[in-house]
Amino acid sequence: MPKISAIVPVYNTEKYLTKCLNSIINQTYQDFEIIIVNDGSTDNSEKIILEFKNKYPEKIKYLKKENGGLSNARNFGVEHAKGDYLSFIDSDDYIDINLFEKLIPYIDQSIDLIKFKLIKVTEDYQKIEKIDGPIFDKINGQDAFNKLCFSDILLEPACLYFYKRSFFVENKYKFALNLYHEDFGLIPIIIINATSVASVDYYGYYYVQANNSITRNNNYEKSVKRAYDLLLHYDNMIMQLNKINLSRITENNLKQYYTNAIFNNLINLKKNEKRMYKKQIKQRHLIKNIKIKNCRSFAKKIFLFLKCYYL
Repeated sequence: MPKISAIVPVYNTEKYLTKCLNSIINQTYQDFEIIIVNDGSTDNSEKIILEFKNKYPEKIKYLKKENGGLSNARNFGVEHAKGDYLSFIDSDDYIDINLFEKLIPYIDQSIDLIKFKLIKVTEDYQKIEKIDGPIFDKINGQDAFNKLCFSDILLEPACLYFYKRSFFVENKYKFALNLYHEDFGLIPIIIINATSVASVDYYGYYYVQANNSITRNNNYEKSVKRAYDLLLHYDNMIMQLNKINLSRITENNLKQYYTNAIFNNLINLKKNEKRMYKKQIKQRHLIKNIKIKNCRSFAKKIFLFLKCYYL
């Protein structure tokens, strides 16, 4: 049984796929399997996958399916994973060659969730920006979420964590189908449910700023759907709260984290859609989720109130 299962959903990413797979195959720590899920690609992605499969048959498990979206591909990969830990790597990104080895000390502690850091790069792999965040050793999930939710720019990308497979599978975690922001909908719930979380001071993931990827494709219709999908994720989070014993602080932070994202999406909507979206916000009484802790948060709440009801 391998120590790590790297799950790589692939959909029409022939331009980036070789770079991605090489970054995994050439890891300095070699006790892993790569589960490649071809999610109905129509370009030359399969040709590249088969070349890697033939060259590294002991490392690569190749799964082919009809197109079902990123969430479906990830869930499918989890079902076939055998490793002690799960890693999700988008096929248009790549990882640092030392990432697996760097996380082994935390894996050996059997930590449920191990977070690391990300670097944004251009399509020709020039560094753009390092994304920082809080660092901490093994703590419980609620404390981890409270540390991350307002000080980490990128809390929810699934690719920035290693997950203990037994923890992930026993809790029956699934990425939501047919919804955008699938990471936003699931990762905060995973964090607060974890018995142990560590956040490592290591830049292990390279996020390629591309326009035609499995996760990054923009048009206005999709912007509208993304906004409404955030509301659905919020509704699901509220249902999940009934199953979780949270501290008042964590519950407030969780609601505020989701609410901030919903308000921020107002800027992406045009007049008619914005009016309808505000009605949905009002029906959920989301403004009450913005807690006043100081003058700055008071000013923010007033601004959001005006933004929702008048602007």
